[in-house]
Amino acid sequence: MMSNIGLVIEERSADIGNFMVGRLLPFKEKRMVGPFIFIDHMGPTCMAAYQNLDVPPHPHIGLATLTYLFEGAIWHRDSMGNSLEIHPRAVNWMTAGSGVVHSERTPEALRQEDKMLHGFQIWVALPKEREDAPPSFVHIGANELPVWSEGAVHYKLIAGTLGGRQSPVPVYSPLYFMEIKAEQDADINIGDELFGEVGMYILEGAVAIEGSQFGTRQLIIAKDSGLCRFTIRAGSTVYLFGGEPLTEERFVFWNFVHSNKERIRAAMQAWEQQDWDVFPIVPGDESEFVPLPPLNNIRF
Repeated sequence: MMSNIGLVIEERSADIGNFMVGRLLPFKEKRMVGPFIFIDHMGPTCMAAYQNLDVPPHPHIGLATLTYLFEGAIWHRDSMGNSLEIHPRAVNWMTAGSGVVHSERTPEALRQEDKMLHGFQIWVALPKEREDAPPSFVHIGANELPVWSEGAVHYKLIAGTLGGRQSPVPVYSPLYFMEIKAEQDADINIGDELFGEVGMYILEGAVAIEGSQFGTRQLIIAKDSGLCRFTIRAGSTVYLFGGEPLTEERFVFWNFVHSNKERIRAAMQAWEQQDWDVFPIVPGDESEFVPLPPLNNIRF
């Protein structure tokens, strides 16, 4: 029987300014999984009282961001005027579309004490007809997400649709992002509910697939989502994500994602020239911004 394991990706360290993360996507051999184009695993990190997360205002186009925390808190501000604290298990879904600017910082109440930070920062590429739509923002509370159990295995649908269930996160293309937690060893055959491309990230614990063991901080890409089956070990937490691939190729430079290279170049120029008509300021966070990186880092 042919293996359904297409690729195994080890989490890689990346520096996002004053904070180290584990990068899962993009990967040189797999740029996207369905519409998912970027995934960072933040932490778990214990920050001392003098250490804080500070990502100053920076721009995006052509994507939606999904922030999902396990521990800690982040204060989100954006150029649409939204300002709120992200708590564990809630979802921040920000659609950049034609252009948005936002910042992510440790909340003021936590800046003078030791604190933990742990979670996901995810980018989802938008369908071509939505790439330049007006930006928008939605916050979904932790208690609004669909949860269910099958024996000692617990499921949560964070975004998208799966097996007749639907998350309230307003996604723009067929996708899914779900959590699976196991109290005991269990065999899981979920292929009938999945579609498109699928990846599985092991946050903690281990899984067995086709006689091989995989462990913490590994990402497994399946060849065929319909054949997705595995044994999850007791105490493990894994995340399945994927969906239908977008029709057109997506190009990425820095925080910009688009199917049109010229659109990215225009965004680069607007940010470099501080064109606030294109990328408005972030109310309440106006004193600094992240500069455009050197153009020799461009990848297209």
